Amino acid sequence: MALNIKNEHVHAMAREVALRTGRSQTSAIELALEKLLAELERESSDAARLDRIHAMQQLAADAPLDSGDLYDEAGLPR
Repeated sequence: MALNIKNEHVHAMAREVALRTGRSQTSAIELALEKLLAELERESSDAARLDRIHAMQQLAADAPLDSGDLYDEAGLPR
């Protein structure tokens, strides 16, 4: 498989990372892409979690609640 990157800035960054880490340029790019994919997956799961939290908050906000639900006629907790 071949990947032809025609962006000199990308080449320079790949060389720099390879130099600093002792990896090949291919390995440096592979690592960067793996990290980006992991971050995207985390963001996706974070967004889904946040959606579920908002749904639960809405359910709680919509639930009717008054002191009769919490205390009996003597004022004691149910």
